Amino acid sequence: MNEKLLERKLTKAVKQMGGLCLKFVSPGFDGVPDRIILLPGRRIGFAEIKTTGEKPRALQMRRKRQIEKLGFRVFVLDSPDQIERIIDEIQTS
Repeated sequence: MNEKLLERKLTKAVKQMGGLCLKFVSPGFDGVPDRIILLPGRRIGFAEIKTTGEKPRALQMRRKRQIEKLGFRVFVLDSPDQIERIIDEIQTS
């Protein structure tokens, strides 16, 4: 499945949970995850979205580790089957 369709599915699922799934763009700081996921109850996570079967670039993995080191969850999403699990993990973290 391509990245744009996965992004739409994730955004729709997060919205149905009463949250926001914001596009994350950080000029001058490349490699940040594609989406910030904000859920009710002050729950936050990040998602790097890839076409099915693709892997994040080295810089994206470095940014993932940096954000995780700060205590935030960062997910790599490449299948619609992962969306529910990602939302559940953010809600319970």
